[in-house]
Amino acid sequence: MKLFAGLDVSSFDIKICLLDGEGEKVKSFTVSNDLPGASELRDTVLEYLRDQAVDTLKFGLESTSVYSFHPSMFLHHDEALKALGAEVFVMNPKQIANFKKSYSDMDKTDEIDAFVIADYLRFGRLPMSVVKESQYVALQQLTRSRYQLVHQVTKEKQHFLQHLSFKCNTFKEEVDSSVFGNAMMELFFEKFSLDELAQMPVEDLADFLQEKGRNRFGDPECVAKSIQKAVRSSYRLDKVVEDSIDVILGTTIEVIRTLQKQIKEIDKAIERIMAGLPQTLVTIPGIGPVFTAGIIAEIGQIERFDDETKIAKYAGLYWRKHQSGRFTADDTSLTRNGNQYLRYYLVEAANSVRRHVPEYQAYYAKKYSEVPKHQHKRALVLTARKLVRLVDVLLRNHQIYTPKRSVNA
Repeated sequence: MKLFAGLDVSSFDIKICLLDGEGEKVKSFTVSNDLPGASELRDTVLEYLRDQAVDTLKFGLESTSVYSFHPSMFLHHDEALKALGAEVFVMNPKQIANFKKSYSDMDKTDEIDAFVIADYLRFGRLPMSVVKESQYVALQQLTRSRYQLVHQVTKEKQHFLQHLSFKCNTFKEEVDSSVFGNAMMELFFEKFSLDELAQMPVEDLADFLQEKGRNRFGDPECVAKSIQKAVRSSYRLDKVVEDSIDVILGTTIEVIRTLQKQIKEIDKAIERIMAGLPQTLVTIPGIGPVFTAGIIAEIGQIERFDDETKIAKYAGLYWRKHQSGRFTADDTSLTRNGNQYLRYYLVEAANSVRRHVPEYQAYYAKKYSEVPKHQHKRALVLTARKLVRLVDVLLRNHQIYTPKRSVNA
């Protein structure tokens, strides 16, 4: 007995279509998208399969953010369904939309969408086997939140620099010190006017920087002099405009610090989960705990993928061929499909690894020199694609990273 259950999930209900192995509709019904509704779905399926030998039982639903999360996890972890060998597939909506195009005369309704999902399951060309286990889901929520926070920090820093140019337009050119160090942030948080900074004794300004910078300045007096040079050469604002800019700089500093504090809290939670997950990616030089956690969170259990090509495709690290007759295009764009988070972590990790591992540095340089344009972007993405093979081997075989010996060694 083969049974394929297509689920079209919304915020308030789930439309279900059950197909047998021949594609015939067995049953269609609707349940609420909550625990009682999911239990009703399970019980309906179990009732239909009672006293039958089950060969295949597959549930499929589109990845619709939080709406599909709870029913997929419920079905995946249910013991009665596990005993029947049930598998749960969470699929990219684009895959379903493309598959549906083959039904040219079909309307757009939730019931029909559930049928299409079930039929897609029946054809068996599925990207991966099951949903992630709970620890990977928990890690994914943390790493994705961290990703969003880091990008918010970047936006806030850009916002800060824009308004810093209003207050002191030559600061970035004259001062050879990070604007976002604690000392500099405190300097702008105090809302000194440019005239106050210009007239402040160099020794006092240097002492302020050294205290707020926790004695990390090698030559605080030199930095103080460069600050005063910047403020003396900058345009002056009307008092009312300068006051408004000071308020914006102060509030932006508070936002940046709050976001950075949240990132630290998330890092602690990520570290706790990673301590309980067997993995060896952190042994790769340059990959670090942040990139390791991001990659592990998106891949989940490595057994979900048949091989490294499936991981690369899941991350969107592949190029479509453009061929017609005897013509084959040399310059084709990277696909825009795939998991953006996994692609981000793999590309960023590759950029770091190439600085630490000679093999990857040589590969990057080779790919960089092959084309006249988009050199860095192309070389980096190809290096990330190479890194996927290493990630797959280490995770699948539980190996630690062993560098290749030099030919001259």
